[in-house]
Amino acid sequence: MTKNSALKKVVSAPYLVWAALFIIVPLIFVVYYSLVDAGGAFTLDYIKSIGRYKDIMLNSIWLGFVATIICLVIAYPLAYIMARSTKNVQRTMMMLVMLPMWMNLLIRTYSLMILLQDTGILNSVFSFLHLPERHMINTRGAVILGMVYNYIPYMILPLYSIMAKIDYGLVEAAQDLGASRTAVLRKIILPLSLPGIASGFTMVFVPSVSTFYISKKLGGSTFSLIGDIIEMQFKSANNYNLGAALSLILMVLILLCMAIMNRFTGEDDDGGVLI
Repeated sequence: MTKNSALKKVVSAPYLVWAALFIIVPLIFVVYYSLVDAGGAFTLDYIKSIGRYKDIMLNSIWLGFVATIICLVIAYPLAYIMARSTKNVQRTMMMLVMLPMWMNLLIRTYSLMILLQDTGILNSVFSFLHLPERHMINTRGAVILGMVYNYIPYMILPLYSIMAKIDYGLVEAAQDLGASRTAVLRKIILPLSLPGIASGFTMVFVPSVSTFYISKKLGGSTFSLIGDIIEMQFKSANNYNLGAALSLILMVLILLCMAIMNRFTGEDDDGGVLI
């Protein structure tokens, strides 16, 4: 064993211990509790009972998908502007993107509640301007807004990281050869930024689908997402087996989503140019 390989093992040992204790072991417990009953006997009843929550699962996936697409539409041009700006502007914009993440998720969500409630700041402004007031809290739109507001930095950061590495000499060469802005975006910038899109899509979609606090505070009791059902099984109903089964199915769906996104980007993280 060489000195470098031994050093690598020593350095990676804390991470391996952390991964085993807080990632692998919890996953083993989730699989175990989803496949046994309260007495510890093997059963598939909890897996089969997930069909009762099919509509809630599909609604969670749909709202998470909509929130992710909105984040992508907003973050893509912003990340491009950041990547093309000077270093000082990049640092300033990065600080503005990261600043909301310094606050706790609970505080950020409560701030949206103050803005959106019927007697909140937005309706007060509407009333002052003699505009009709709107009922915004406890709606699907409010939940999507909460997802976008809380998770959009996770879309901006990977996109900016990829776009900052793009060789913009390719863009200048394409423009010199007569390519329009649309052609440059479609054939050069977009293909080269696909790894960032895939990474950002996964980083936003996964927490959006499994969220429960945002939907509870901004959606009220009008509807529930799959994260609310899982939390209820563990916290209120004390039905760990059903909660674990729902968590297992959600985890499988998320892994499938990640696998599909990886297929779109291919094995080359640097992207490619479509001809």
